[in-house]
Amino acid sequence: MKIAILDDYQNAALGFADWDALGADIEVFTAHIADPDELAERLAGFDVVVAMRERTRFPAETLARLTDLRLLVSTGRRNAAIDVEAARRQGVLVCGTGYVPSPTAEHTWALILAAARNLGTELPAMRDGGWQTTIGTGLSGRTLGLLGLGNLGSRVARVGQAFGMNTIAWSQNLTEERAAEHGVTLVSKEDLFATADVVSIHLVLSRRTRGLVGAGELAAMKPDAWLVNTSRGPIVDESALLEALRRKEIGGAALDVYDVEPLPVDHPLRGLSNVVLTPHLGYVTKETYEIFFRDAVEDIAAYRAGNPVRVMT
Repeated sequence: MKIAILDDYQNAALGFADWDALGADIEVFTAHIADPDELAERLAGFDVVVAMRERTRFPAETLARLTDLRLLVSTGRRNAAIDVEAARRQGVLVCGTGYVPSPTAEHTWALILAAARNLGTELPAMRDGGWQTTIGTGLSGRTLGLLGLGNLGSRVARVGQAFGMNTIAWSQNLTEERAAEHGVTLVSKEDLFATADVVSIHLVLSRRTRGLVGAGELAAMKPDAWLVNTSRGPIVDESALLEALRRKEIGGAALDVYDVEPLPVDHPLRGLSNVVLTPHLGYVTKETYEIFFRDAVEDIAAYRAGNPVRVMT
């Protein structure tokens, strides 16, 4: 059996599970392969591919070229970058792993606090010998607007409440009863963008949510409000966000996810002063990786033994 582990940027996967127990030929790809032709060429001959979240796309066209592929394991419970139906038609089994929401919720607050206290400026200033170069913003009494109030959004809400923030939320299917269970007020999308001091996104990427935050929503935000995204880049219209940031129509953006990942070195977001940027670190913790790669090994072993696996639907 030949196994490819994709997008292991830090070459960490082999250290988080007993891959040797599989007795397989394993190759780790530490560099992202964006070009579909190169991807098909590099993965030729592999029976199993382990994909890290949605870093690499597997549309029907790519899957059709991977004629040796039999098992595609994705870390996490869902992966919008994989055409699961196309894989099924081709006889490729797609399965997932366990996942914990707490690290991403924690990272959301790392971004919010970094934005409120201007840590992007203050940390390098301290290294260079500076002292108190900015004035921060307190969070108590401010309004936290949550796009989505599921496992992640509700966790972020609880922390906001602990800081003394007013918490409001909106999503397509959110009810007043569900919001009230978390001490959150359901509002319209329009009211959320108009009243929130921090807008934090916690929605699954889908046809309904792609481009959900566009020029109109950004224009409705307060001039000192921040947009925080630890969900998926394409939920926000990137060109509209860049324009709003360049014009300083909002306070800024704290982002962990992007349309293209890894974020290109020359991407215009990197040159703006009113942003806090992290390289999709929300789920990158020891605890998460232990679950991801342990479950991936279990899936592969179960598949080879003809036992049930965590099939992704």
